[in-house]
Amino acid sequence: MSRLRRIAMWAVPGLAVALTTAAFVLPANAEPTVDRDKLTTAQKLKLDNAWVDPSADLQFGTEPLASVRTAAEAAVPGASCQISVDAAVALSIAMTWPETAPSGEPPSPMTLSRYDTQPTLGDPEGRAPGLWFHPGIGMWQMDSAGLGTDYTAGEAMNVEYTAGRAVPGILASYCDSLNGGASEASARRAAWQPWVACWEGACEDTYQRALAGVVTVDGVTNLGGAEPRECEFGGVKVECLFVNAANAQGANWWADPAGGRSPVAAPFYVYRLTEGDAVTEIRYWLAADSGAATDVQAARPFGGNARDSLTWSAGAGLCDMTTDRGTC
Repeated sequence: MSRLRRIAMWAVPGLAVALTTAAFVLPANAEPTVDRDKLTTAQKLKLDNAWVDPSADLQFGTEPLASVRTAAEAAVPGASCQISVDAAVALSIAMTWPETAPSGEPPSPMTLSRYDTQPTLGDPEGRAPGLWFHPGIGMWQMDSAGLGTDYTAGEAMNVEYTAGRAVPGILASYCDSLNGGASEASARRAAWQPWVACWEGACEDTYQRALAGVVTVDGVTNLGGAEPRECEFGGVKVECLFVNAANAQGANWWADPAGGRSPVAAPFYVYRLTEGDAVTEIRYWLAADSGAATDVQAARPFGGNARDSLTWSAGAGLCDMTTDRGTC
């Protein structure tokens, strides 16, 4: 069992939500900012499950928190408004619990979104039920339709990599609003606007609680249980990541087939393929992992929304050189 210890944010050295209705009443100071009649079913479900039980500790992985703090320490000196490193850290992680861990458990860097059910996210030939392309990835739920459009799933899961880009962007949005005359609370809401779970005040709640300190959990790494590998395909060697939901670290409700609306992807490899100016995310399923008769791959061009830009095909063969699996 992971060792837990409560620390204040400033004491750190260096550096998609279950579909059950919350059992507690929303805080009286919640300020809905959207017209629910205009929301999609997925957005409504996310908001219904965004609030973290006030009796639950806010937990966060020790290594991911250190990475976020490192990014905040680098970004704060260049910010266009005054903000402490502690506040920048809290601002940057407040959405991770409402988005991926409303239980208060450590948000998992491996989190795969479970709200989207568009048929275009699945293998059109139906070769196996686990051939599913989750569009939202990681504790920040970087979605291919927006913030994650130029990330592979492996990059979106990597807290060290993602924090280096996400934290400065969140601070820039906050400062732009603050410098434009917004109050600090309104500026925070503006910075969190890309995250649906924040739209009705849940992230202000976790922000204030995170400022007071979180419980750090050892054993949740920056990759959340995904495993770096070296892969070879077509004579080309690439750095790849092996993603198996069964190995997720931190909050893992989403890894349960009954935990959301969409299927859960079978274990897959993910890597970035660069050909000239074209960059493509490849997710690759070995037949042995998916249960399909052949290997299968899904390709998404950077800048493309997975809901309408995927190309599925039989895999031409991939060798996991680290473990000698696949076509080696």
